[in-house]
Amino acid sequence: MKRIFLAFCACLWTVAAAAEDMRLAVTTSFHNSGLSEILLPEIEKDLGLTVHLLVVGTGQALRLGRAGDVDAILVHSKAAEQQFVAEGYGLHRREIMYNDFVIVGPAGDPAAVGPQSAIANALRRIAETQSVFVSRGDDSGTHRRERALWTQAGVDAGSADPVWYREVGAGMGATLNVAAGMGAYVLSDRASWLNFGNKAGMEIVFQGDPALFNQYAFLPVDPARHGHVKSALALRLEHWLVSDKVQAMIGAYTIDGETLFVPNATADGHSANG
Repeated sequence: MKRIFLAFCACLWTVAAAAEDMRLAVTTSFHNSGLSEILLPEIEKDLGLTVHLLVVGTGQALRLGRAGDVDAILVHSKAAEQQFVAEGYGLHRREIMYNDFVIVGPAGDPAAVGPQSAIANALRRIAETQSVFVSRGDDSGTHRRERALWTQAGVDAGSADPVWYREVGAGMGATLNVAAGMGAYVLSDRASWLNFGNKAGMEIVFQGDPALFNQYAFLPVDPARHGHVKSALALRLEHWLVSDKVQAMIGAYTIDGETLFVPNATADGHSANG
């Protein structure tokens, strides 16, 4: 009888452990990369934790965090992330991995974007030739970076002629599809482009400028602001993401031999300035 009771208790403990779950807001670019399909089963296996992803742009992810509708966020817009922490919505900001942005355009690069020496010159070339450029237009981290790059190039994208500057208000995959259909230029994170299936007639035409660096960070929502959030589970997930095993998994994730993300979590904890 004692053995049966112990076995029953062990069974209950296993069910309870497996029933743990949390909500994580992630960017469409992260989800489109395919990396989540690699990590989620491993999270469940290692932690007994089911992570429910809310796939949105960075702006919406931050709003979900502010409202306490998720337990943590994984995004890529450093200034906005630092503000999120400074305002008391996030416990801290932990860098996980990075990749870069690229300009994708029609094969042959008719606007001669590729030969330009810097991203600002490349964007000015698109504006000067009024070559069609498709923008996400969705307040995502990619959209915010794109607008900042246009500003650095001296181009007011907000008042650009819609004949050549098209905002679609969609995620990265849908935006790439629109650009491919129109033979247009578009700013994409490298991971989304590499995992994009409709590449016919499109190619990377500009890359490599340090201004295109794209850092991803994990921010647990502060339970002092929203007492119902599952802070302990968010921190367990964070510790798992920065572990040697998972950092190696992130670095080993490739498509057609190309690496999508470079892991860069630090051993000493949270990044500077939050």
